[in-house]
Amino acid sequence: MLRIVLAASLIALGGCATHHASPRLRGDALDREVGRLMDAGRVPGLALAVIEDGRIVHLRAYGRRDLERDLPLTTDTTMYAASITKTLFSYAVMTLVDDGRLDLDRRIADYLPKALPEYDKYADLAGDERWREITPRMLLAHTAGFPNFRYFTRQGTYDPQGKLAIEFEPGSRFAYSGEGINLLQFVLDNGLKVDTGELIRTRVFDRFGMRDSGMVWREPFEANLAIGYDEAGKPLGHKRRGSVRAAGSMDTTPADYARFLAGLSRCEGLSERSCGEMKRAQVAIHSVQQFPTLSEDTTTDNDGIRLAYGLGAAVYDSPQGRAWFKGGHDDGTNNLALCLADRRDCILILSNSSNGESVFRYLVDTALGPTCLPWFWEGYVPWDHPEWREAAARRQSHPPCALR
Repeated sequence: MLRIVLAASLIALGGCATHHASPRLRGDALDREVGRLMDAGRVPGLALAVIEDGRIVHLRAYGRRDLERDLPLTTDTTMYAASITKTLFSYAVMTLVDDGRLDLDRRIADYLPKALPEYDKYADLAGDERWREITPRMLLAHTAGFPNFRYFTRQGTYDPQGKLAIEFEPGSRFAYSGEGINLLQFVLDNGLKVDTGELIRTRVFDRFGMRDSGMVWREPFEANLAIGYDEAGKPLGHKRRGSVRAAGSMDTTPADYARFLAGLSRCEGLSERSCGEMKRAQVAIHSVQQFPTLSEDTTTDNDGIRLAYGLGAAVYDSPQGRAWFKGGHDDGTNNLALCLADRRDCILILSNSSNGESVFRYLVDTALGPTCLPWFWEGYVPWDHPEWREAAARRQSHPPCALR
């Protein structure tokens, strides 16, 4: 009975079907819908970019970057990128693959000058030789066996004394892991002697004209800075990150990241093979939701859209062809980048609110038409369907879309 009720709720949400294609809004109509959704979802500030055939056709900022001072959000406002940093880092890594300096399937043990557990940061892995099986491909596709971060337990709770462990056989399954992405950065820095911050600056920021982005905090960011807000509208400030973290230390602007996303949709700066590898399914995803990452609850509900992970982004079948996407989440920050691969059409959403994700499902289809975004797997519960939060808490699975 519960499953029937949940399925009915899904239909009420506007289940995805190709023969019920909704129009793509543009111009004033899109602006009005964004404003309506922000008001309904209690989102103080949001920026939206729409890309068609690899070119930016809509770039707008809405609402406030600072409610207390009544300052507007602009397309040049500094915003925290969170985990959409990972896609940008993956792009930078693939330029090294194109250079012949990195082999995705060569073991990281072959690149490091000494055993991984001999480094203080990875001493917890002493006695577990499975680290030697790990490859760059596994780290980018989140199959290396790590938790999201070492201080998150298998249940998803926080343990400040948590020790790093390989939780399952490397390569055997998907489990989203910022720890794994940071390990690949460690391999670049210590094995290839590549400065990751400099790599990203020269291969990404310079190429795409991202002058207002940085992997660490810069004082000029202060002049036009977005303050993050929690679900109740409480200001959370903005963290000044002092070290490069490939998993998510980047500050950027809506205009900057839109330029990168448009470039990636065109495969600019990458060989056809490397660009294809990023967007190709590396591992099928059967988890009910992405978090907690080590949960062993599985489902076949996303098999119909062939949900999987590529290198730096999730991939799946949409009514408009193959799609790929990456979210970014932190307290006071909700972001999403999604592209339709063949059409080279994309949407970028950056918000300074923990409520931002509650409007993602509607914004994506408003701008791009039906996409079958697996919003439940990502945890993007729509603002007007709070009953799905209970379903998520119970690890209740559901079919996200009907491709007909």
